[in-house]
Amino acid sequence: MRVVYFDCPSGAAGDMIMAALVDAGAPLEALRAELQKLPLEGFTLVVRQVTKGAFRATKVDVEIDPHAHRQHRSLGDILGILEASALAPALRGEAARIFTRLAEAEARAHGTTREAVQFHDVGAVDAIVDVTGGVVGLHLLGAAAVHVSALPLGGGFVDGPHGRIPIPGPGTAELLRGFPVVDTGVRAELVTPTGAAILTTLAASAGRMPAMTVDAIGYGAGTMDLPGTPNILRCFVGETGEPGGDETVLQVETTIDDMSPQLYESLVERLFEAGALDVFLTPVVMKKGRPGVVLTALAPHDRLDAVSRVLFEESPTIGVRWSERRRSRLAREVVTLPTDYGVIPFKVSRLAGRVVTVTPEFAEILRIAREKALPVREVLDQARADGRRLLHD
Repeated sequence: MRVVYFDCPSGAAGDMIMAALVDAGAPLEALRAELQKLPLEGFTLVVRQVTKGAFRATKVDVEIDPHAHRQHRSLGDILGILEASALAPALRGEAARIFTRLAEAEARAHGTTREAVQFHDVGAVDAIVDVTGGVVGLHLLGAAAVHVSALPLGGGFVDGPHGRIPIPGPGTAELLRGFPVVDTGVRAELVTPTGAAILTTLAASAGRMPAMTVDAIGYGAGTMDLPGTPNILRCFVGETGEPGGDETVLQVETTIDDMSPQLYESLVERLFEAGALDVFLTPVVMKKGRPGVVLTALAPHDRLDAVSRVLFEESPTIGVRWSERRRSRLAREVVTLPTDYGVIPFKVSRLAGRVVTVTPEFAEILRIAREKALPVREVLDQARADGRRLLHD
């Protein structure tokens, strides 16, 4: 599955996200053509190469006609602009989801409703272009999922429409709730409301980079020059997870009737270490009514010798049989998601891109239940619900 991982050592803003995607290979002219489908006038996308510290990066600026009227907009105004655009429904929906989540965060922070929220800078043309451009850029790269690093909070104060406020601002802080963050010691606004809205809304997981084969890296430059820190955001583009589909595996078996049950645990562990895909035990009745166990291991063809060797070394069997088996499997991956209990790895399977199962890593569930003195089932149910909500929202 094609994924994009955003590494944000210096924070994130809408223009940085769009710039990193362009730098990673999103076709610039295709991006411009899509943005022209918005019913907005008086803006130009300007792209140039810059240096931030030791890094070459792409800088994207949305230049506004100085005679254009900058106005405050409500969520309804922005959703109307998106709905009136000629963008594909999926792109309109993603951009609308980002702005809706931003409005909900601002409403919680200021004690009002999302319909009553008046966007100031976020309602401007450049912010609408930044959000839509980020969504379009991901589409042009073929991204099926987005993953994001922990985000630096920044610090200090900034002057806004409501006066002097601490960093991060109240709306940004709401968006970052439940998302992994880090304090890098930089006293500046590192994560903007648009940057936080885009990444926290689209992220399938947050924290560590997923296992992936990287084929493109993009660097997006921010506007500020930070002391001792290059103001960049970079994205890694590649393939992750195990592909679904049909395949042929070996079913390796042996029948055992004279082995202590205590030895099966270590035998199964060694079989997995040898490359077995799955191992299971089936009780059987053998000749003369003796109880026995059929041990079955599924393995790739190239692991037959290793699996057979473990069976001969760790069990009393003197013979192993195998046969080919066809199997179909869903595409799957391991993602890390923020939950009410903290960040937990989940096994996620997909069918035709649609999430089918979301299963938290059980070892983590056990650890959390013990630490918090909670029933395992309660933690498991809550974590599974959090995971499905994050992946289906």
